[in-house]
Amino acid sequence: MVLQESSVELQSLWQDQPVVFFFLRRFGCQVCRWMAAEVSKLEADLRSSGVALVGVGPEEFGLKEFTEGGFLKGSIYVDEQKKSYKDLGFKRYTALSVVPAALGKKVRDAASKANAEGIKGNFSGDLLQSGGMLIVSKGGEKVLLHFIQDSPGDHVPLEDISKALDISSEAKAGQMPVCNDSVCTR
Repeated sequence: MVLQESSVELQSLWQDQPVVFFFLRRFGCQVCRWMAAEVSKLEADLRSSGVALVGVGPEEFGLKEFTEGGFLKGSIYVDEQKKSYKDLGFKRYTALSVVPAALGKKVRDAASKANAEGIKGNFSGDLLQSGGMLIVSKGGEKVLLHFIQDSPGDHVPLEDISKALDISSEAKAGQMPVCNDSVCTR
């Protein structure tokens, strides 16, 4: 994992190779950490196909713990101004809209999976930013996938990432638990 500390234009990253950009809500977000670990299951296949995996976070808060945890097997950048988040249409929740979104079934399911894999998180930092994914072809000629989270638990399945890049992968997605109001099972 490489932490980038200098200012970089996103477009410079896809000049020589296709890129999978994973935009995290927060580095401390338990669900984001699980999603980073999930997408990292593709890293070897991406690398062998000449595709870069890049994580982008909206603030440095929680970055050290995130990198030490090894959640993402790719380069990591921070967009403190959140310019790329705004340009890509990643919404910001309001104080009122974040609570039902964070308590929704998709988030509970992903958090349960993260717990099952021993992935913890915290509630520090900007709780209102959403994230998503952008996959861009080499040279930036084509956007292969542009995904915007509607709920904090929304994510792109591994097979959709592979399909967008037209690569094969043996990576297996983590089994999402089945949850009801009182219990989650596999």
